[in-house]
Amino acid sequence: MTLTFLGTGTSQGIPVIGSNHPVCLSTDSKDKRLRVSVWIKTAKNSIVIDCTPDFRYQMLRSHCEKIDALLFTHHHADHTAGLDDIRPFCFKQGALPIFASLDTAINLKRRFDYVFETSNRYPGAPDVSLNVVSSNATFLVNGEEIVPIEIMHGDLPVLGFRIGNLAYLTDMKTIAPAEQEKLIGLEVLIVNALRNEPHHSHLTLDEALFFIEQVKPKKAYFTHISHRLGFHEEVSKKLPKNVFLAYDNLTINF
Repeated sequence: MTLTFLGTGTSQGIPVIGSNHPVCLSTDSKDKRLRVSVWIKTAKNSIVIDCTPDFRYQMLRSHCEKIDALLFTHHHADHTAGLDDIRPFCFKQGALPIFASLDTAINLKRRFDYVFETSNRYPGAPDVSLNVVSSNATFLVNGEEIVPIEIMHGDLPVLGFRIGNLAYLTDMKTIAPAEQEKLIGLEVLIVNALRNEPHHSHLTLDEALFFIEQVKPKKAYFTHISHRLGFHEEVSKKLPKNVFLAYDNLTINF
């Protein structure tokens, strides 16, 4: 299994438009972050989690040529706004299977009504096969089991996903004990670490480190990173030996 970090930034990306913050002015490529998303390749599937405003460029940069399933964590724009750009995959493959919670599905149907139109469809519109999922049941993509994990983004329920010994959680602030039990025995955990200062709906760096101590994966990677967390190289030096700051286009194999 391989995982490529398509984007590791927050909703504004880094650099932030018009910002003079030192991290936004950094010349280090690892400090330049698109909106958060990953591409997972297994023996059976090519899976993308979330469809960001940067989706087109992320696909070109990563050389992704096929998607078997698109999973959505939640409906916020930095995770969904690139949906129209799935069209090249639809033209090649036919209807693209997408998986989302009921709330996210309702939101997508409202914002991208032309995608879900069943009559008088515009010929060039994206074509999707919608699958509504919840944390109450696993689901299959080409026979491969995906385990949804409910986390809370402030007051908003968000889905994380476990595939084999990998778990991907983003926009998390809290998790119920029963959902955390789904994370036992991980080889790789990916979780958000926004910044050092408290935030109402995201884990801080210290909170994320504490969560890793509880879950005990072999390795952990931080994503959904703000410029306010600091320079990539400086923050990386302060992390435990099995914890890493992800960066755009990083590919891990496990």
